[in-house]
This record gives sequence, structure tokens and C-alpha cells, in this order.
Amino acid sequence: MIGFIVAGLIIGALARLFTPGKQKLGLLATLLLGLAGSVIGGTIASVLGTGGIFELNVLGFVVAVISSVLLVGTAESLSARKHQAIKN
Repeated sequence: MIGFIVAGLIIGALARLFTPGKQKLGLLATLLLGLAGSVIGGTIASVLGTGGIFELNVLGFVVAVISSVLLVGTAESLSARKHQAIKN
């Protein structure tokens, strides 16, 4: 469980690093998006037959980072729309 949390933080941090612009996400949001990305990556790797969902492998890690980048971008977009609606 602790390894899963650490992997989620690493994947979330890498996703924020690869996402252009400044993100206004806190540590908890980074962790949650990284965990979600790691579950997606593990699931895809499992479906492709390269390992289990919670097993660390290269394909799962790469897909996890890519999916986390997409999740960070989506979260930022939703956050920006929410702040825009509040201002108007």
C-alpha cells in the first residue's frame, strides 16, 4: 500500500513535470491523479498481458504517466473553467 502511494506521487509529479504551464494543484491532487493514472496504466498493462494491475513494469509505468498527464490537463481545464465561472 505504501509503495502504491509512493508510485502515485512519483507518477503524479512526473505528469505535472510533463504538462506544460503552471498547475495549481496541491500535493493531494497530484497524489490522487497519479494514483488514478497508475491504476489506468496497470489495467492496460494487465490487459496486454505484461503483468498484473498492481505490478510495476515498464509499459504500465509509461501508460500511467501518459494517462496522468491527460488527467492533470483535464483537472487544470476544469479548475480554470470553475474559476472563470466564479469571476463572471
